[in-house]
Amino acid sequence: MLDALDGFEVLDRRLLNDFQRGFPLVERPFAAIAERVGASEREVLECYQRLAQAEIVSRIGVVFRPNAAGASTLVALAAPPDRIEAVAAWLSDQPEVNHNYEREHRFNLWFVLTAPSQAALEASFARIERGIAHCTDLPMLSLPLLEEFHIDLGFDLGTGRRCHAPRAAPPSGARVDAAERPLIAALQEGFPLVRQPFSALGRATGMSAGELTRTLGRWLEEGVARRIGVVVRHRRLGYEANAMVVWDAPDAAVSRIGAAIAVEDYVTLCYRRPRRLLAWPYNLFCMIHGRERAAVQQQIGLLRGKPGLADLPYEVLFSRRCFKQRGARYAALVGAAQVEAVHG
Repeated sequence: MLDALDGFEVLDRRLLNDFQRGFPLVERPFAAIAERVGASEREVLECYQRLAQAEIVSRIGVVFRPNAAGASTLVALAAPPDRIEAVAAWLSDQPEVNHNYEREHRFNLWFVLTAPSQAALEASFARIERGIAHCTDLPMLSLPLLEEFHIDLGFDLGTGRRCHAPRAAPPSGARVDAAERPLIAALQEGFPLVRQPFSALGRATGMSAGELTRTLGRWLEEGVARRIGVVVRHRRLGYEANAMVVWDAPDAAVSRIGAAIAVEDYVTLCYRRPRRLLAWPYNLFCMIHGRERAAVQQQIGLLRGKPGLADLPYEVLFSRRCFKQRGARYAALVGAAQVEAVHG
C-alpha cells in the first residue's frame, strides 16, 4: 500500500505528521518547530500557509474533548437520493453544522451539530428538523455521545496507525468556564500563521501571551483539550475508504466490548451512543480511516473476530462524500472584528 505522504517534500511530511499534537506553547512556536526539523521559521510558516491554502491543513489549534467546551451531537438523516445534494448543501449552510458526510445507508447524511450549550443545541436541532421535515418520512436521529473509548484523529498519516494508547475522558469532567468563552471564539479558526500567534490571539482576547499559553496548557492537563496541533483533512491525503461500523451490543457488555475495540491501532474513533428504536438499534460505533476499501474491510473482519463481537448485529457505513468539514463552533464570535483582523 502506498504511503499517504508519498509525493510530499520531506519538510511537508514532517510538518503534517509530526505536529498533530504537542504544538509548542512558546512565544514563537514556529521557530521552535523550525529548530526541530532543520528549517527556518520563515520556511515553516510558508509551508503551513501553502498547505492551508491547498486545504490539506484545516487549521492549527485546539481540538476539544467532546462536550468540554459546549454541547454536540451526531445526527443521522435519510434524505431522498434525488435530493441529497440540495439537502446536504442546505445543512452545510447552517452555522451549527461542522461535519457533514454522505454514507452508504438508508440514513445517508450524517452531520455533527455543535452549540455553546445543551439548550442552544436542542433549539438548533429543532430548527433544522423543521427545515427538512418535508424531505423525509423518517425521523431525524440525534445520537449524542454517551461513553467514549477512543477519540483521536491525530494518527500517523503515512501508515494510518496510531502511535499512542487510547486516552479515555478524564473522570473530572472538566469544562471551559464562562470567562473563557472569548478565547474559545478566537480559537475557532485556529492559530494565526504568524511569528507570534499567541501574542496576536492575546490582543484579540485581552490576555497576555503567557496567560493564553498557560490556559491552553491547563486545558491539556485537565483533559478539556484532546490535543493541540495540526488538524489535517484526511480525504485530501487519500483517506477516502473510511467506514463507520455500528453494533447492537448488550447494554451490560457494551463498555467492555468498546474498550476491546479501542485498543486496535487502526481504530480511530470508538464510542457509545444511544439507540433510537425502531429506526436505529445500534449503540456501539467505531471509525476506521483507510485509503483502500479492501484493507478496511479486512480490518473490520479482524474486529468481528474479537470476543463478544462475532454474533452481534452490525452494519458498515462507508463514507461516500464529504460536504463539509471544519472545526466545531462552540461559541459566538465575540469580538469578531478583532479576530478577523488577527487572521487577516
